[in-house]
Amino acid sequence: MKTPLVAAGALLCALSFAATAEDMPGMKMDGMSMDGMNMESPKAAPTASAEGTIKAIDGERHTVTLAHGPVAALKWPPMTMAFKTAPGQLDSLQVGDKVDFEFSNGNGGASILSIRKQ
Repeated sequence: MKTPLVAAGALLCALSFAATAEDMPGMKMDGMSMDGMNMESPKAAPTASAEGTIKAIDGERHTVTLAHGPVAALKWPPMTMAFKTAPGQLDSLQVGDKVDFEFSNGNGGASILSIRKQ
């Protein structure tokens, strides 16, 4: 007999809190509007530029492997790594070419934004 009484009391307590709750100014929660709050979009992937030498081109996977110098903007030391490319982006380039390039470095890896032969 106590269990239904305890449950009824808990329900009554919860309903009384809900009835007295008020929306905060500028934050109507029923429509999930958050007026006045600065809801920033996700940060864009950092971009940087570097110089390097093409070590390999994989046309099927759309990647280029570059031995590049330090990238100060990202605090990277010199290294050799693969970058994603867009189809056709490397058409005028070949292994051994020295290049200047700009890239983005996001969660999906580094992607070439622009690349040109020196």
